[in-house]
Amino acid sequence: MTQAAAGSELDERVPGRRWTVRLDPVGRGSAEVRVSCGRPACAEQRLPSAAAGRAAAVAHLKAHLRATPAPRADTYCACRADGCRAHVPDTGRDARTAPWRCGGPVVLAVVADRAGRWWQALECCSRCAAVIPGAQTAGPSRPSAPPAPGRPAPAAPRTGTTAPQFSDRQQVTAATGVPGPRPEPARRRRPEARISQRVIPRDLRPLSLRDELVELGGLFRAYQRRAEPDLSMLADLQERKARAFLAWSDASCDVTLRLEAQRAEQAAAVIRRQHRHRTGEVAEGEEPGVARLLNVPQWEYARSVLTHVADHTPLPGAEARLLVLMLTLRTAHTGTGNLVGQDVTGLGLTDPEDLIGKLTGCGWLDIPGTVGDLLASRPENPTPVTVPSLVPGTDGSGPFTFGRKTRPKLSGWAQRVVSDKKLRKAKAPAGIRLLALTLATSTDDTGRLGPGGQGIPLNTLATRVPADAGELRYLMDRLTAADWLAEAALTDTHLTGQLTERVLPLTCPYNE
Repeated sequence: MTQAAAGSELDERVPGRRWTVRLDPVGRGSAEVRVSCGRPACAEQRLPSAAAGRAAAVAHLKAHLRATPAPRADTYCACRADGCRAHVPDTGRDARTAPWRCGGPVVLAVVADRAGRWWQALECCSRCAAVIPGAQTAGPSRPSAPPAPGRPAPAAPRTGTTAPQFSDRQQVTAATGVPGPRPEPARRRRPEARISQRVIPRDLRPLSLRDELVELGGLFRAYQRRAEPDLSMLADLQERKARAFLAWSDASCDVTLRLEAQRAEQAAAVIRRQHRHRTGEVAEGEEPGVARLLNVPQWEYARSVLTHVADHTPLPGAEARLLVLMLTLRTAHTGTGNLVGQDVTGLGLTDPEDLIGKLTGCGWLDIPGTVGDLLASRPENPTPVTVPSLVPGTDGSGPFTFGRKTRPKLSGWAQRVVSDKKLRKAKAPAGIRLLALTLATSTDDTGRLGPGGQGIPLNTLATRVPADAGELRYLMDRLTAADWLAEAALTDTHLTGQLTERVLPLTCPYNE
């Protein structure tokens, strides 16, 4: 065959089909994965974990292979542009001058990434399929033209041959007469145990050391699959690793293992410090990782004030409860304090004058003048107010145990929360600001809602924020829009979610 004839024959052929199924992470901080297919008609899938995504990707490719007809005989290799070993890079000659590099019947080949990130099916000749690393093949194509007179017809594919049953762990069965991939050794050794990319020798002694290293490797891999970090657990693992690697270094006289042990010990110290910063347990001389407005003892004081107000608010509704809370913080130590108009008008109340009038009318609040005078007062001339129920008794005791210096810190913290810039810009009503205060005192050290991040029981939340389920969902959406709350979910029993990083300094985590 001349070169011109070979080029003409190649031009009349069509490119082989090829499609790829990929497994990609959705984004940082999430365990979800995305499964996508190279065929335009296939919609993207999202799965909760890599294991579920890998199973879905394999099942998707299996469905394609079962529905795919036999390989077409009038195609040329789909691997031509992929650096196939049979298709050498162009060195200046016309690529059509070397069609003889392909040979044999056209087959459907399946190639998988060893890391389990993609799976690809393509039509190519049997010669190319044989040199593609890891490729598995199905039945060959049927001849496109009848055999010449006097020549025997090619053998038909074996009865029952179907599309390959592909998986990420099982090999595809090759049909009779098709060159298969390079055979693997008959005997395969058991997978080697590893830790920190190091192979643990099978003959390592003592056996207790080898068992410890194998167990540690499994624990580190299990930690990487966790949905949420646990810095205390990770620090413990790093400390165990440091001790095990020191013993390994002594047993094998490998100085690099001792260096690895030192790095693990340093990592454990850093992780411990990060854990203390998150929980507020900062050692003397250390800078906190999250500079919270209140310190650890004051967190419980803030919760005690919210509990007291929930039990002693004289009027119903979120507006009355928010105003009573702010007035209680102003007068908590002696029962008296100073107030200006902006302290009240900045709370998002519908009718502050009427609400203050009701509080004075029921005897909960005493003011020297009129409500109008209070709302008109300015910082240079504040209005003194009194809450009789907070005035200490004859023995000097009151409803709260914190001292004179703590009260203004608690009041300043609450004012920072309710007057948050994004809440002010959104003109958030009193219910949203009251929920923000409640959530700020109901998180773990990382900002997840509830003790241990398990969520806040709705019956407990109802005692702090007077709202039904429909109103609570509306308040949650408004806080999410104001970049206060993320991943919020409301079930029949709990409110779960995570406070955003920007408001973590305002939180008062539970002491665990």
